[in-house]
Parts: sequence; structure tokens; C-alpha cells
Amino acid sequence: MVKVGSSSLASASGGLDAAGVGRTVRQVAELRAAGFRPVLVSSGAVAAGIPALGLTERPREIPDLQVAAAVGQGLLMHEYARRFGEEGTVVGQVLLTKDVLANRNQYLHAREALARMLAIGVVPIVNENDTVVVDELKLGDNDRLAAMVSHLVAAGMLVILTDTKGLFSADPRIDDDAELLTAVRHTDEILDELFRSSGRGALGSGGVTTKIAAARMAAWSGVPTVIAEARNEDAAMLAVSGAEIGTWIAPHAARLSARKLWIAFGLPPEGKVVIDDGAVSALVTSGRSLLPAGVVAVEGTFGEGSAVEVVERSGDLIGKGLAGLSAHAVRESIGAHSSVAGGVVIHRDDLVVLR
Repeated sequence: MVKVGSSSLASASGGLDAAGVGRTVRQVAELRAAGFRPVLVSSGAVAAGIPALGLTERPREIPDLQVAAAVGQGLLMHEYARRFGEEGTVVGQVLLTKDVLANRNQYLHAREALARMLAIGVVPIVNENDTVVVDELKLGDNDRLAAMVSHLVAAGMLVILTDTKGLFSADPRIDDDAELLTAVRHTDEILDELFRSSGRGALGSGGVTTKIAAARMAAWSGVPTVIAEARNEDAAMLAVSGAEIGTWIAPHAARLSARKLWIAFGLPPEGKVVIDDGAVSALVTSGRSLLPAGVVAVEGTFGEGSAVEVVERSGDLIGKGLAGLSAHAVRESIGAHSSVAGGVVIHRDDLVVLR
């Protein structure tokens, strides 16, 4: 699985950068020639549409971004088809949205379609369907999409190609002591620190945040992630060969089942349940269901079967699951025994502990 972002494909003057597209194609084609079955998750549709529309800069309004994406997606795929054709490779376009991934049947159909494409030698080129998405048109969303697709195709590795050499301990543009993180675990505190710092804008546009989130998503699928520089034409091959390049993020020791991965990352949360320390211990240490007695607060409005996040009092995420009771029913039964409440808040079979 290879993901490349807009910053590695767009030219400074607008439109696609021919050299950037060429590097990406050569890397993916090299993987295929070596016997791998690569999938490419590619941004760049909006960038490709800008000059075609006579614009001089990236639009800011959602409808204008959607138009640019609609025009640019065809241009992007045309360029990919031409370049990959020169390498003797057929490509296929796959446009996904979170709504597709949140629907179990569509999720399974997407998995089957990708598997069939790979089986017959087609290189899938995946992008978010920016023409119809209203809240996900920002740089970096395709990082998370790549992590989801990594699970869909049971990828052996996720390689995120970007405009830096990897993850650094601090912003190398302003901190001379910043060091390249060559290898980390997905649970390491340094990733939490970078995630929070990037969210405050200390590390740029937020690209660091989405890459860390994507690596952690992939980790729960048992997929290691390598974040490396797109300008290095050997980056992808070096990564899959086990050479030291960029930042290696080790995966979780035991991968979640397909259903639990779908619950954890395919479904958008519709609310939150805040739990006490006793409930945290029961979920994390004992693997129990979440009972009303351990709930201290409920956020949002959700019904039975909706995806909800489970957080401790500090706000730190414990896990995510499918609600066994509605938000109203949980609020009415806070602290009560499950027999009084009418059931459990989240059954352990429908709960993914991400602590």
C-alpha cells in the first residue's frame, strides 16, 4: 500500500508536477515488477483542477473545491493511466467516502472489488470522492483513508510518501535539535506529544497529526507503517525491503478481527460515553462489557447500534463500540445496575479497546 499526498504531486505554480507524478508511478511500477500487488492512494485531484479552471490558487469555498476536484480527478487519472501505461500496467479508479466505509455491506463490496482488481493485475488508484464530500476536503484525509484501505486489502505494509524524510522529534524547520525518528511503536508517548503539538499548529498544517492517526489505525490491522520522503525514488522499495528509511512505526502484536476493525475505524462516532476508573479497569484489564454503573456522563445523541467513543474522565480515548442502549436510556440509568437499565451500554463483543 502506497499513499502519496498533494504536496508531493502539485507544482508550486498550480496543477500537477510532472516529476512528482513520474516518481510516484515509477515507485509503484517497481513494486509490481518485484512481485508485489500495490495499491496507490493518491491525493491531487483539486491541484489538478486548479489550472484547468483558470484559477491561480486553491479555492477556499466548499462548492469551488468540489468543482476543482470533479474536473481534476479525471485529469489526474488520465495522467496516471498514461504514465502507468508506459510501464505496461493497467490502473483502475476507486473513489471512496466515509459513508461507504461506514456501511457494512458497501464496506465488504469495496473489499471484494479491490481484491478482484489485484487478482487480475490491475493497480487500484484510490482517492476520497471529494466531489460529494463536504467536510473532508483538507490535506491529510487520505492518510486515514490509506490506513482503512490497508485493512481492506490485507496489506503487508503502508508506505506514506510525503515532503519530509519522516517524523521528527520536533519541527526541523525551527528546531536545530530535531531528530528523525527512525523507529517507534504506535503506542510510544512521543507520538502523543507530536499529535498534540501538531494540533496546536506547532508542526505545520496538521499533516503530522493525520499521519500518526493513520499509522495507529494501520497498527491495529497488524500493518506496519513507513513514513518516508516522496522525492527519494527508491523510498517504497527500500521500505518493503526492510532497509532503514524514514520512520518505521511498528504495528500492534495482535490484529483485530475484520468486524472490530470496521467498528473501530469504519464507523463515524455519534457520541461519547465518559466512564469512571473502575469501568476503565474492567474494560482494559478484564475485558468486560461496559455497564451503566460505570458511566458518569454521556455526550451527544445516539440510538441503539450507533458507534460511540468511550473515554475516561480526562477525555483520553479508551475505546469505541456499538451502543446497546440509546443516549437517553444511558443518561437515565447512569450508575444503575444493568438489570434496572434494561441492558449493557456496550457489550464486550461490540467493543474495541484501543488503550
